[in-house]
Amino acid sequence: MADAKGLKIDTMRSFLGRARGQGAAHSGFHEWWVQRLTSLALLPLTLWFVWSLVHLSGAPYADVRAWGGNPVNATLLLALIAATFEHMRLGVAGVAEDYIHTESIKLTVVLGVKAASALLALAAAIAVLKLAIAG
Repeated sequence: MADAKGLKIDTMRSFLGRARGQGAAHSGFHEWWVQRLTSLALLPLTLWFVWSLVHLSGAPYADVRAWGGNPVNATLLLALIAATFEHMRLGVAGVAEDYIHTESIKLTVVLGVKAASALLALAAAIAVLKLAIAG
């Protein structure tokens, strides 16, 4: 579009064109969506886990091992571990990306959180699998 002097007036379109496909709207939607899905998954899983802990409190060790050896309980525990650590990773990384302004520190924190959550999730999953196989 041009005005009376022949100058182009497409400043708004060029700003919009530069913004399309870039920034948080393009790269962050997947992480936003996964965080919402993990929070929805964590609601029933956490309620189930707390209910189980209340019912197992004071139970002998053999009963707890038998409970953990049940395939349904082991599967739900693994789902709880996966959802918890993925939700934590996304949340802490999001806070770091929003509030840490030094790029090198931000990258270090995000990578550290990713590594720590992966290692902790792996350790928890191994404990559940050991309990499920031995229980």
